[in-house]
Amino acid sequence: MSPLAAGGPALFIGTDTDYVALVRPELDPADEGVRRAAEEAGITPEELAGPGDTWAVLFERGGDGDGFELPGVRDAEPADLARRLRDGLAAADAPFTVDGGSVLRLEARPAGAGTCAFTAHVTPPDEAGTPLTVETGPLPVPALLADLDTFLGSLA
Repeated sequence: MSPLAAGGPALFIGTDTDYVALVRPELDPADEGVRRAAEEAGITPEELAGPGDTWAVLFERGGDGDGFELPGVRDAEPADLARRLRDGLAAADAPFTVDGGSVLRLEARPAGAGTCAFTAHVTPPDEAGTPLTVETGPLPVPALLADLDTFLGSLA
């Protein structure tokens, strides 16, 4: 699904250098880096790892990337976006848009036999006046549909 090591549900759309991802990272209390950070903070690794309930948007354009957290987002919202994206891809004979609220909008368009390309409009909450655009090349629709099914299954 993704070259990202989120450890939790992750929806990845793009390539290694141009992508947008919606992730809910989960830290592993057994991970050496987590254990070290917890020790430095004076808490247990389990406290540091927490419940893993904060969603984030990650993006990369031409090898340069960033991301931001989405506090207060519940699993139902990313699941709804994924279902609408899946519905659009299942009938991918025409361009369509999936609006993920004020921070993410996906415009999809057929890009040849069995492929779809995306323009992702990403607006970090602290930069509401400065949306970023991420363009993906053609991506295979069957693989995207399988990834969406996996993502939705991870939220069930």
